[in-house]
Amino acid sequence: MTALPSGDVFALTTALVDIESESFHEQEIVTLLEGELRACSHLTVDRIGDNLIARTQLGRTRRLVLGGHTDTVPVNANLPARVDGDRLYGCGSTDMKGGVAIMLELARSLAEPAVDVTYVFYAREEVATRHNGLLEIEAERPDLLEGDVALLGEPTLGALEAGCQGTLRVKVTLDGARAHTARPWMGRNAIHRLGAILAILDGYEERRPVVEGCEYREALQAVEVGGGVAGNVVPDEAFVVINHRFAPDRTPEEAESHVRDLIAPILVDGDTVELTDLSPPALPGLGDPMITALVQRNSLEVRAKLGWTDVAFFAARGVPASNFGPGDPTIAHTQGELLERTNLLDTYRAVEELLVNGA
Repeated sequence: MTALPSGDVFALTTALVDIESESFHEQEIVTLLEGELRACSHLTVDRIGDNLIARTQLGRTRRLVLGGHTDTVPVNANLPARVDGDRLYGCGSTDMKGGVAIMLELARSLAEPAVDVTYVFYAREEVATRHNGLLEIEAERPDLLEGDVALLGEPTLGALEAGCQGTLRVKVTLDGARAHTARPWMGRNAIHRLGAILAILDGYEERRPVVEGCEYREALQAVEVGGGVAGNVVPDEAFVVINHRFAPDRTPEEAESHVRDLIAPILVDGDTVELTDLSPPALPGLGDPMITALVQRNSLEVRAKLGWTDVAFFAARGVPASNFGPGDPTIAHTQGELLERTNLLDTYRAVEELLVNGA
C-alpha cells in the first residue's frame, strides 16, 4: 500500500482528493488513514466501522477534539484531482479533504502537543443524520469523543464560523377531490392549493438574530413538490417539502411550531404536516480559552455558521464547538470546487500553533 505524502499538506490534500470516497464508500480512504495513524507510536488508534479515532494520552489538563468527515458528495466529472498553480481542483477539495489533510499531518508530526488531542475521522456526514459516523462511535465508545472543546475542519475560508443553525424539513400533504378535467368544478385541485403555501414561503421575511455577537440569517424554502394522477384527472393529493434553517436562539420545537403556524391558515381537514428530518442548532460557544487563543493569535474573522454542521453534535453533549477549515464554503459540492494553497497553509499553521502552544 502506497504511503501518503508527508511534510507537504498541499500534496497530501491532492492525494486524498484522488481517493474517491462518496458517502457509504469510504473504506479505501479510511484504510489508508488507519495505516498512517497506526504507524505513530504516540497515538492510540481505534477503528469503529469506517470511523477512526486517534488520541494522544499525555495527561494534559485539557483535550481538544479535531473532527473531519472523510466522505464527499458524488463525483461530478471532477476527478482525478487537477492542480493549476496554487489551486487544487477536484471532488472534496473544498469539503473537506483539506481539513482531513490538516488533521492527518498534525497527528503524524506532533508527538507532544501542549494539549491532548483527539483526531476524529468519521464517515457519512454528507447524507441523512441517522447515518452519521459520529452516532456510530457514540453508540459503541462514547468515551472516545470526550473533550473540552472541538474544532471541525469544515470549509470556512480560514475564518472561525461559530456554532451553527439548525435545520428541519416538513412534508405538507394537501387533500383534494378527483374529477374529470372537463368538469373540474366537481372536484378540488390539490396542486392548485399548493399555490397558497408557496406564496407564504415566497414572501417569508427571515429573522436575523444576533447571538453572542454573531448574526444568523434564517431561511424557509420549498425544496420538493409533487402530485398528479393522470393527464385528464383533477389531482386529489399534492405535497411540498419545506426546509427551515433556524438560528440557535430557537429550540427545534420552537422552530417546528413556527413553520406549522405559518402554514396553518391554509390547512383543512385531511391535510397533514409531517416532520421528516431535524438537526438541532449549536450556540457559538466563543468563551473557551482555546477558541479565544486561536482567534486572537491569528486575527481571525469570527462569524455565524449559516449552514448546519456537526458542531451541533458536540454542543448538544456539552462540548463547545466551532468550524475552522480551509476552502470556500460557497463552492462546496459544486463541480468546480477548489482549494487555494495559501488558504490551506494558513489554516494549517493556525491549528498547529494552537496545538504547540495551547491556550
